[in-house]
Amino acid sequence: MFEQILKTIQKFNMLERGDNVVVGLSGGADSVCLLLSLCSLRDELGITVAAMHVNHCLRGAESDSDEEFCRDLCSRLDIEFISKRFDINGIAAQTHKSVEQAARDVRYDFFAKNSINKKIATAHNANDNAETIIFNLTRGTGLKGICGIPPVRDNIIRPLIETSREQIEAFLAGRSQPYVTDSTNLSDDYTRNKLRHYVIPVLASINSGLYRTITADSDNFRMDNSYIEMQSQNAYVKCLGTDGRLSGLADFHQAIRHRCIAKLLSEHHIEPDNKKISDIDYICINGGKINLSKNVYIISKSGILYIEILNKPADDYFEIPLSEGENNFKNIKKITVRLTKEMPQTDNAVIDAGKIVSDAYLHSRRSGDRIRLNKKGFTSSVKKLLNEKIPSSQRNSLCFLSDKEGLFYIENIGYSQRVAVSESTENYMEIIVSNL
Repeated sequence: MFEQILKTIQKFNMLERGDNVVVGLSGGADSVCLLLSLCSLRDELGITVAAMHVNHCLRGAESDSDEEFCRDLCSRLDIEFISKRFDINGIAAQTHKSVEQAARDVRYDFFAKNSINKKIATAHNANDNAETIIFNLTRGTGLKGICGIPPVRDNIIRPLIETSREQIEAFLAGRSQPYVTDSTNLSDDYTRNKLRHYVIPVLASINSGLYRTITADSDNFRMDNSYIEMQSQNAYVKCLGTDGRLSGLADFHQAIRHRCIAKLLSEHHIEPDNKKISDIDYICINGGKINLSKNVYIISKSGILYIEILNKPADDYFEIPLSEGENNFKNIKKITVRLTKEMPQTDNAVIDAGKIVSDAYLHSRRSGDRIRLNKKGFTSSVKKLLNEKIPSSQRNSLCFLSDKEGLFYIENIGYSQRVAVSESTENYMEIIVSNL
């Protein structure tokens, strides 16, 4: 075990002599194994070792017992122990985050504050890495997502990233070393535990060396990703003008263009996503204009891609948050939104409310919008659709609905494929437009 962990540390240049290492200690098998291993290797590595524990206060007396276990273990090992209690349920409610996300954010923030000029060692193992990759594939990801958990990120190191949970438990059993078991890990309430209890065993039955295979794949993905990142950075620097515009990006491979587009959006504090990047890539090659949000546009013209922020929308532009019930549009129309658990039997537009991303809003026509209509195999510009289907005298009075992902409904035209009702729909949204 020690030889394998030492090999991982050396492979990813995790530690240097003289480093101070703080182990994130939960009391579970993984973190106990990590702490014991680093303590055993500290003379060979020339490092000092301490431990930190976060009591999330999620399981009452059980959480307090875990903290005491960690304190006693560090006392026996004669190393420094730092701990703090947090009301994670309260923090999650206050910040509108999931309990899992709130706990993770609090934990990493606490570790960061107590590890200045030190290395943080976390106990992520090969199983965790496999679960992360499968989870990312399930929800949708690019190459970066299937690279898995990085062995090193800033001052965070993960010496167990190539060690399986089975090896860890065998190591502890051989030393008669106890550890605590978080009862929530035995529950199927959390997504990762569903993967752990149901999906991983099926995959392991197909490939008994599943974790070795995924670990090797993860290394290869990281290598490929690193190369594409380097090439993308070079392309971005080459294309970037002093005015912040990208010139000549269309000459590069699509993989490079996508990453450069994502970087351009991020530098303008616009969150990139797959659909947005794909749409922008289309106009990068063909020219055009896309409305990103309210008065923010991205424009491709004469081989130059740039973002334009208007001081204010057009004088006749109208926009309000979309609410359940009645919504007044320019005092000329009423847009009624009805939410139901049953599919409405109606001629009105009905979409999947669960597929709407972030808060939706009602607005009037705007330049550059595009939409992939339901049952259409292509994305169309709104301008083209209106020219084909709507008399010019009616175009400025049409109602449009958008969310964070973009336009999803046009009055008298239809709705986007991405919000279409399916067999998995649980919440239906009926959209009714009527004149005042």
